[in-house]
Amino acid sequence: MTGKKVIEYIRRKSMDMGRRSSNSKDKAEKTDNKNVENEVDVEKNEENEENEENEEKEVKLENEEDEIDKEKSSGDPCEGLSFKVGVSENKNSKFRRTMEDVHTYVANFCERLDWGYFAVFDGHAGKQCARWSGSNLHNLLHENIMKDNCNDLREGLNKTFIEADKEISKIKGIGSSGCTAAVAILRWEEEVDGEDGEEGEENENKNEEINREGKFEFIPTRRHKRILYTANVGDTRIVLSRGGKAIRLSYDHKGSDVNEVKRIFRQGGVVLGGRVNGVLAVSRSLGDIYLKDHVIGIPYTTMTEIKKEDEFIIIGCDGLWDVCTDEKAISLIRGIKDAQRASEVLTEYAMKRGTTDNVTVMVVLLEQEVFK
Repeated sequence: MTGKKVIEYIRRKSMDMGRRSSNSKDKAEKTDNKNVENEVDVEKNEENEENEENEEKEVKLENEEDEIDKEKSSGDPCEGLSFKVGVSENKNSKFRRTMEDVHTYVANFCERLDWGYFAVFDGHAGKQCARWSGSNLHNLLHENIMKDNCNDLREGLNKTFIEADKEISKIKGIGSSGCTAAVAILRWEEEVDGEDGEEGEENENKNEEINREGKFEFIPTRRHKRILYTANVGDTRIVLSRGGKAIRLSYDHKGSDVNEVKRIFRQGGVVLGGRVNGVLAVSRSLGDIYLKDHVIGIPYTTMTEIKKEDEFIIIGCDGLWDVCTDEKAISLIRGIKDAQRASEVLTEYAMKRGTTDNVTVMVVLLEQEVFK
């Protein structure tokens, strides 16, 4: 092999080696790139999985919050208070085409802890008057309490009923609509000049023990009294169970009542067949503006101190009381610890006994432990 051929041979070998080296580098670079891409993909996958887990946690947290909100929104408005309320009603379709009863209750009434407002309105000649009363009477009473302080709430209730009657008379299209009404207010009152003593301190310590258990939001001191005020017009009735004994806290204003008949005669009216001017069976009501000279809206009022032997209050329209005595109503539900079930028992009883009217029953269970 000549010198030129040797040089040419070495040159070709060098070029071949250079190509192989270049190819190897390219392959290595491609491999490295693939590895980098794989690492990036792994990181992306891990990041995606982490994001998905976070999203799942957020969704789960939102669901849990929603469940809590639902529980709060559907919770008992009387939770933590010293009373529980149940209401049951029945239109009684067999005898009535429309439901003219309305009920209202307000926990922590007048923005005062552990106060309660409870009311049933029984409409006649349409529901307009009962509906207005159910939506507005408690607001009028609230305003009067805040304005006048109402140390004796009987005065505030009397004033409120008279004002409501005037307001109803101004409603356009109210016509001959009217309603009976029974209202009860449960509140705590504190004696200003209470005296300290060992017995009072002992009771206060017991109350503090209950407070630690967290059952009641309001804990009365030895100077607190629990007072029930009531007011009614017409024959919607309020009955208190005191140790199983029925105590009526309302007055049935009917055209058949001797005292009411005398009042109506004095005012120039007549009562025919137990009906005022031969038309209306009740002698007091809200509305009924065409009979207002004789069918007045001034209520019968009471004040009762509630004690630990007092068990529950029943407020019901005449659809219950037409077929059930006060004593029977007490015996039917005494011992039932659920206010809603107690109200249903009384409604069911009225229906079985053949009442021909709408039926609405409200039961207010009084927690006796608050007095311990």
